[in-house]
Amino acid sequence: MRVVAIVAAGGRGERLGAGMPKQLLTVGGESILRRSIRLFAEHDRIDEIVLVLPPELAAEAPADLCAPGKPMRIVAGGARRQDSVRLGFEAVSGRADIVVIHDAARPFASADLVSRTIDAAAESGAALAALPASDTVKLAGAGGGAGPIVVERTMPRERVFLAQTPQAFRADVLAAAIEAGRGGAVATDEAALAEAAGFPVRIVAGETTNLKITTMTDLKAAEAIAGGERAPATARVGIGYDLHRLVEGRPLVLGGVTVPAEKGLAGHSDADVLAHAMTDAILGAIARGDIGRHFPDTDPQWKGASSMAMLAHAVSLAAEAGYDIVNVDAVVIAERPKLAPHIEAIRASLAAVLGIEAARISVKGKTNEGVDAIGRGEAMAVHAVVLVAGRG
Repeated sequence: MRVVAIVAAGGRGERLGAGMPKQLLTVGGESILRRSIRLFAEHDRIDEIVLVLPPELAAEAPADLCAPGKPMRIVAGGARRQDSVRLGFEAVSGRADIVVIHDAARPFASADLVSRTIDAAAESGAALAALPASDTVKLAGAGGGAGPIVVERTMPRERVFLAQTPQAFRADVLAAAIEAGRGGAVATDEAALAEAAGFPVRIVAGETTNLKITTMTDLKAAEAIAGGERAPATARVGIGYDLHRLVEGRPLVLGGVTVPAEKGLAGHSDADVLAHAMTDAILGAIARGDIGRHFPDTDPQWKGASSMAMLAHAVSLAAEAGYDIVNVDAVVIAERPKLAPHIEAIRASLAAVLGIEAARISVKGKTNEGVDAIGRGEAMAVHAVVLVAGRG
C-alpha cells in the first residue's frame, strides 16, 4: 500500500498577526513547518510528501525544508484550502493508494494518530481525527441586522465532534471529493467534500495536544507543549468505583453503548456505571474531586444526561491540567447480561471520548458468583484504573 502525505501550508496566517507566514515561526527551537514535515519524513508508512506553500514561498522555499530518504515535492497553493489540496493531489507522482492530508499548523500530531487514520481510511474509504465536544454546544439562530445573537437550539453534545487533521482517504475517494469541489461544493476541509460527494467519513479519536496554531494564544500553548517535550514525564494513577441498582424499564448503557438486557441501571443520568467509574478514576488521577462534585444528582440539568459527556469533561480537565490519558482498565461486575459480544463496541465508544486508541482500553466482565445484591442480579458495579501522563 503506497501512502502519500500532503502537508497543507498554503495559508498566510494573517489572523496570527505575526508579520510573517505562521508556518515559519519557531516553536521549541524548530519551525512549525519543519515539525509537520518531520512527522511524515520519520513515519515508516509514508512513501512520498507533497508540500503546498503560498506561491511566494514555493518560489523561494527555505533551504532547510527536506525529508531525508523520501521524495518531497513543493507546489504553489491556491486561493482556498480546497484549491491548495487539489493542486497538491495533482502533484502526486505515480500511484497512491492512500492520501493523508495534514495542516502544517498542527505540528504536534503523533505518528500513532497518523497510523490510525491511515488504517481507518484503508478500511472505510475516508477518515479524520476528531475530538468529542466537552462543552454544551449551542446552534445560533440566523438573526438579522445588528441585533443580538440568540440560541436556536442546543445540540446533543455526545454527537458533536471537533475536526482535526490528519485526514486520510483512498485515492479514488479523494479524487471524487475534489471533483465535488470543482462542481461548486465549498468546504473548509476535505472530509466535508467527501461528505458532499456521498462518502461516509469515519471518526478516529484525535489528540488534545494536536492543536491548530491560529492565534497568539495558540502559539503560547504550542510553546508550552514544546517545552513539555523536553521535560521529564510525570505519571499519575487514579481509581474509580461505581454501583447502580438494576431495574426494569430502563436501558442498560455501558461505555456509551446500549446493551440489550432485561433490566437497566437506575440513576439520575443515563446511569452508565462504566463511564461513571472511569470519570472518577480520571478525576482522582488529577486530584479534582469526584463525579458527584462536578455532576451532582440534585442538579436537574443532569437528569437523563449522557454519562459519556461527563467522561469527556473529565478528559478535558485532565488536558487543562497538562495530562493525557495513557491507558484505562475496567472490570464490570454483573451476573448478566454477557458482555463479551459487546466489548469491542464499548472499547471503540470509549476510545472516541478518551482520545486514545482502543488498544489502550481494557474492559472485562466478571460475575460475583451469586454473592450479595450483584450476585442476585439486583445491581452492577465497576472498578476502573487509569494512568495519565503529564509534563513538568
